[in-house]
Amino acid sequence: MKRVNNIYNQIHSTENLECAEIVAQRGKAKQYGVIRYNLNRDEYFAELQKMLADGSFRTSKYTTFFIEEPKVREIFRLPFFPDRVAQHAAMNVVRPYILAMFTADTYGCIEGRGVYLGVRKLQRALRNMRETKYCLKIDIRKFYPSIDHDILKKQLRRKFKDHRFLSFMNEIIDSAPGLPIGNLCSQYLSNFYLTDFDHWIKEQMHVKHYFRYVDDMIFLAGDKPYLHALLAKIRTYLKEELNLDVKGNYQIFPVEARGIDVLGCRFYHYYTLMRKSIKKNLARAVAKHKGQQVIGGYIGWAKMCNSRHLLKKLLPNERV
Repeated sequence: MKRVNNIYNQIHSTENLECAEIVAQRGKAKQYGVIRYNLNRDEYFAELQKMLADGSFRTSKYTTFFIEEPKVREIFRLPFFPDRVAQHAAMNVVRPYILAMFTADTYGCIEGRGVYLGVRKLQRALRNMRETKYCLKIDIRKFYPSIDHDILKKQLRRKFKDHRFLSFMNEIIDSAPGLPIGNLCSQYLSNFYLTDFDHWIKEQMHVKHYFRYVDDMIFLAGDKPYLHALLAKIRTYLKEELNLDVKGNYQIFPVEARGIDVLGCRFYHYYTLMRKSIKKNLARAVAKHKGQQVIGGYIGWAKMCNSRHLLKKLLPNERV
């Protein structure tokens, strides 16, 4: 693998930082940190550019809060200046190199590879009933907090040669245990961390039907013994190579009897249903007369499934 070099100067270039500050502000114009930044924009901009150029940038202190949907998680938040602008600036430059390493089977937190594409590709695979009779469904135990810094840094060194860039990334990586949920860099580095595993699954294990959405993984095959044997190999690989553990709630089951609950849907071979919790959220949004943007998002989700009757019932005046 040819390593990428001479990219750090691009990160702190004026053009890139100007782009980063614009993108980092999207949807956040009323936040205090953004307002404060814009009141003294030129001063803050020059200070950030200097910190990045001379290597004095240090990650600020995190604040944390908890969310309960879709499950309880601790979210880490950094101030707009300097951290969020700096991370956008870094990802602007390195994103193409990281994305180029991903297999076609990964979804979530990746431009152009969101829920919609994952749903469509899983539906397409399930048309081959003989090869997708059984499903192995796993996820990683405490994935983000469990990411090993030494392994991640080694992976980055295999791809990137620029020492100043690597030092910058080490500073961000070492700023919190594992990878903090909420960081822009974490979205890319978490997928990057599992990329070797993805290639191992496809190129050495030759698994035809594999889908990964962050750390939720689906493997489809024609018989159970194959999936049990594959699970044993996956456990060994993840532990020995990435210091990760498969959560104990793994499942191996016949697709047609139970359906695959993933990506907000329940998949069967010839039809797809909306997850019950999302149906309830849609009904609640309609009852509370939520805005069109909120309801429209649920409608888009429903249209990926066989949910036309549900939409007609909840939204009799809408064309569905």
